[in-house]
Amino acid sequence: MIFLKSVVGQEKALAFLHRSFARQQMAHAYLLRGPAGVGKILAARAFAAYINCLAPVAEDSCGKCSSCLKFASDNHPDLLKLEPEGAHLKIDQIRQLHQELSYPPFEAGFRVVLIEDVHQVMRRREVANSLLKTLEEPPPRTIFFLTGDEAGVILPTIISRCQVVPFAPLAPADIVAVLTTQGMAGDEAKDLASVAEGSVGRARLFAELDLLTMARELMAKALDHKSGQGGKVPALLTMAEDLASLQDNMEEMLDLLAVWLRDGLMVAQGLAGRVVSPDLAPLYSRMVDHWQEKGLLARIEMLEMARAQLGRNCNRAMVCEVLLLEMAS
Repeated sequence: MIFLKSVVGQEKALAFLHRSFARQQMAHAYLLRGPAGVGKILAARAFAAYINCLAPVAEDSCGKCSSCLKFASDNHPDLLKLEPEGAHLKIDQIRQLHQELSYPPFEAGFRVVLIEDVHQVMRRREVANSLLKTLEEPPPRTIFFLTGDEAGVILPTIISRCQVVPFAPLAPADIVAVLTTQGMAGDEAKDLASVAEGSVGRARLFAELDLLTMARELMAKALDHKSGQGGKVPALLTMAEDLASLQDNMEEMLDLLAVWLRDGLMVAQGLAGRVVSPDLAPLYSRMVDHWQEKGLLARIEMLEMARAQLGRNCNRAMVCEVLLLEMAS
């Protein structure tokens, strides 16, 4: 089942949606905008279930009626979800949506159209323009829920057709609560929460790919390296191969390393309040002792340089080798 109470750390966003529904002032389109992995999609699905629930309980869906069961399984005839075919939404998908919206809802009080990661639609102008036309001429009893990343580019004309609902980064304690509820050990959840930058989705990805383990090993090799010491360079080159093998997820690893280096700076400056996991404290101490503030800043710049080179489609393996050798220098 999906419930609004399952959305953590977004009380202001949910309160706004609740007030709109209670006052019968629902907009025809909402843009739920904020960082990735903070509950935007869950909130959209849960609110769609709630406004169509046949027996709502305490400002939430009952989870038992036929409507709730259909929304929970994504099998409700009045829930239309647009997801990319391949890398992007296709113009034919928007045209098909136009066709489906020409008919009234089958059974729900509100037909709901869910378009995830709408910032990705902006990459193809014909798709964005077609979507804009749909938002300009919304059919009755239809509500659009668009989700978009905070940093993603969204056309101002599309934003102007939507009621924007801001979603905030989650507090580490909220991330820990979500992860432990899903069965993760408390220490691991705290470690992930401390580097997830307010995103449960990012914490889950780090856990799925075991990026914390790889990052610890990578950082340890960089800290242990000494010029001229035999065997160290081959170990770094092996780690560079592992890093390059992450492919599209390499960006997440670079982000993780950057978070650790920034936390190291905070420790060096006596501002370690953001560091919530005691398990990571020894790592930060080693980084500060070994590199000092100047060295930490230099390595943050190295990561940014590597990110820029990847953005220019430079050889991935070569970028990783240079990055690790420079970090260990």
